[in-house]
Amino acid sequence: MILFLLAYFGGVLTIVSPCILPVLPFVFARAGQPFMRSTLPMLVGMAATFAAVATLAALGGGWAVQANEYGRYAAMVLLAAFGIVLLFPALSDYLTRPLVSLGARLSQSADRGSRAGGSAIFASLLLGIATGLLWAPCAGPVLGLILTGAALQGASVGTTLLLLAYALGAATSLALALLVGGKVYQTMKKSLSVGEWVRRGVGIAVLIAVIAIGMGLDTGFLTQASVASTASLEQSLIDRLQPREPSSVVMGKNDAGAMMMSGGNDQMMNGSPAMMSGANAMMMQTKPKAGADALPVESNMPSLDGAVQWLNSPPLSTDTLKGKVVLVDFWTYSCINCIRAIPYVKAWAEKYRDQGLVVIGVHAPEFAFEKNIDNVKKAIGDLGITYPVAIDNDYAIWRAFDNQYWPAHYFIDAEGRVRHHHFGEGEYDQSERVIQQLLAEAGTSNVAGDIVDVKATGAEASSNENDVQSPETYFGWQRSQNFVDANGTVNGAPHVYTAAEPRLNEWGLTGKWTAGAENADLNDKDGSVYFRFHARDLHLVLGPGADGKPVRFRVTVDGQAPGDNRGVDTDADGNGTVTGQRLYQLVRQHGPIADHTFEIHFLDPGVQAYAFTFG
Repeated sequence: MILFLLAYFGGVLTIVSPCILPVLPFVFARAGQPFMRSTLPMLVGMAATFAAVATLAALGGGWAVQANEYGRYAAMVLLAAFGIVLLFPALSDYLTRPLVSLGARLSQSADRGSRAGGSAIFASLLLGIATGLLWAPCAGPVLGLILTGAALQGASVGTTLLLLAYALGAATSLALALLVGGKVYQTMKKSLSVGEWVRRGVGIAVLIAVIAIGMGLDTGFLTQASVASTASLEQSLIDRLQPREPSSVVMGKNDAGAMMMSGGNDQMMNGSPAMMSGANAMMMQTKPKAGADALPVESNMPSLDGAVQWLNSPPLSTDTLKGKVVLVDFWTYSCINCIRAIPYVKAWAEKYRDQGLVVIGVHAPEFAFEKNIDNVKKAIGDLGITYPVAIDNDYAIWRAFDNQYWPAHYFIDAEGRVRHHHFGEGEYDQSERVIQQLLAEAGTSNVAGDIVDVKATGAEASSNENDVQSPETYFGWQRSQNFVDANGTVNGAPHVYTAAEPRLNEWGLTGKWTAGAENADLNDKDGSVYFRFHARDLHLVLGPGADGKPVRFRVTVDGQAPGDNRGVDTDADGNGTVTGQRLYQLVRQHGPIADHTFEIHFLDPGVQAYAFTFG
């Protein structure tokens, strides 16, 4: 409901945007006409047409996201055409003449029908449809949030309803404008001559930007070109009203050792909304701090409905769990923070299962490949997870809990109330004490009072947080940072990169790569990735190409084979193979930690690189 209100109020704000001017003459032509028979049908037709056209745009946006190289070229062509139209008003008038003429004819038809005493409802509705085709409100953060989510997730009935709410908001503002009608329009007309020169200046800027994009000089313009004068107002609405949602998503590493998914559009999805990249410190976030003798009631247990599938168990619900102490663990299988927390969750599930504890893993994917249920099945097998796992590909349970982190642990008592929560890694002893207290409250006798002794190995071993000075770093342009070239990657198109000298926490590519929104794809063999890092462990989230063929690689540290400093997915000579979409541990150092330059050279084409993580 909040999203629909957000979309509606975002639409209301379009009345203060210059792009609404072409619509106003048609709206003010309804002034003085019966509202129910003339004005209302026009506004309904206009809102419905905009929602339909914007839905088609969302579908096209989804195609462009998948098209990569071709979508980028199409966007450049459209931007160039847009710039030319802005630069030459006569051309703009010529191109819009058919729609303007249609609107004028429908307006005259509505007027004649009204004067003749006949019904003007149908003619006014057609006028609204024509006006909707002319209506191109500047796409601020609210509309951008809806369209970007549709492009990434696929247009749906929900998307159309959100767009309709946005359109109805704009129609409401236009209806209110009718109350003062011509006075507002005459005031706006006085500024049109100045606006004409501003429009020409924008046209020149757009054409310059297209040239820069074509030369790879500015890869960020495409994500910024549609920001309107109402952006700050709309963003304020987002900040005040919208809970952070996965559909507009940005994930970043926070300073508490938890992955945070946040929604919003500073970004969007993008490197964006308040993306927090921290230094892998492994402190937990918890609110409030629970004492040994007092656990507050935070809320009732949210619904577990909405999982697309359950693994290791039939579907569970809040009703079937009454009388049980429940631990809900939000995780995703390529998240290093989740991987390091899982040994403790498994130990608790085993130790307290017969005393009334039910552990539920809620798998909420970060990357698209983590929505593949076969991938998740393999991961839980590799990790030895036997407790129930809900596949939350649509983030229904995530939203129900109003969650924002991986990993996130919610502790629910036998009466179905959330009594404690913990975000990120660490403070496992305190979490186990919470479990013991809730079991005791539920009437379990002889609750074990000792603490599990977890001895994790490989990627599951706890981080050496004091030595971690390198942040989670993504390859996809939506969240990319610290690329060795200040101009960034060339997005959406194959590009040949050459080696440079990285400073601490900078990374780079060599060979022919295509940088996408979520990952970078190696187009030819003999490409590499390098990173100047400071940490004990270095991991990469990797996957084979679309054909699924294994990709061989060789790792070096400061130009040498890793030897004893190899990770579990390499041998002493640095050799390894990418066989599936997952996190690969490539370096685990022994002894004092210092700055080093890591490089992974791929001997076969097709690898998909997603993110660096450290420990």
